[in-house]
Amino acid sequence: MFKRLTWMTMGTGVGFGAAVWGRRKVRARLERYRPAQVGLEATRAVRRVGDDLRRAKAEGAEAMRQREAELRLRHPAPPAPAPESANARR
Repeated sequence: MFKRLTWMTMGTGVGFGAAVWGRRKVRARLERYRPAQVGLEATRAVRRVGDDLRRAKAEGAEAMRQREAELRLRHPAPPAPAPESANARR
């Protein structure tokens, strides 16, 4: 009788331990594929792309300003035409 109680207790303990271990394993595996985690990674990727786009836009605007300044130096604007007087229209 004592032997049977010992083995029952031991089996219960091992079963309980296995259940806890299995539950932890499953939970750890599910954490990897949890939608919040996927959403967080997607958000980070979108932020990176957004940062890259903002940086590229700023660099492009700066390059355009430099090019326009270079062209203005190379080709000065023609003088503005003299305004017509009110008498010249009649």
